[in-house]
Amino acid sequence: MFSAFILWTYQKLRKAMKEIRILSGMLPICSNCKKIRDDEDCWKQMEVYISEHSEAVFTHSFCPECMKKLYPDFVKD
Repeated sequence: MFSAFILWTYQKLRKAMKEIRILSGMLPICSNCKKIRDDEDCWKQMEVYISEHSEAVFTHSFCPECMKKLYPDFVKD
């Protein structure tokens, strides 16, 4: 019974490890537009690169500073 539990735990761990995707190391990023250069020397938007290399999903919004700058008529002071 104990060996069955060990096998079951091992299988769950292997499955979980296959699903883990971690970005690590240095990412070459453009200082201006923030695109990231991939391993094939292609420059991709940061959201695209991160989505392709992780399980992250992006939603977009505006921070308060950008909202004031881009849509000043909609911001209450």
